[in-house]
Amino acid sequence: MTVIKVCLGSSCYVRGNDKTLAFLENYIRENNKDISIELLGCRCTNSCQDGPNIFIGETKYSHPSQNELVELLEKL
Repeated sequence: MTVIKVCLGSSCYVRGNDKTLAFLENYIRENNKDISIELLGCRCTNSCQDGPNIFIGETKYSHPSQNELVELLEKL
């Protein structure tokens, strides 16, 4: 199972991770990937200057667009 963590610290949240989280939830549900992906929110990851941030496994992605997210999710 792949773990995706979405930083929900105040900086990442106001920079758009609230929308990123909603997009990921919908995409995972609509594409039946909930069996292979665990989606989690997390507290500040101390990478505010790069944010908003998500982590897929141990890899950090900073301010990914929805198109980039789809490309990443399709590889899982």
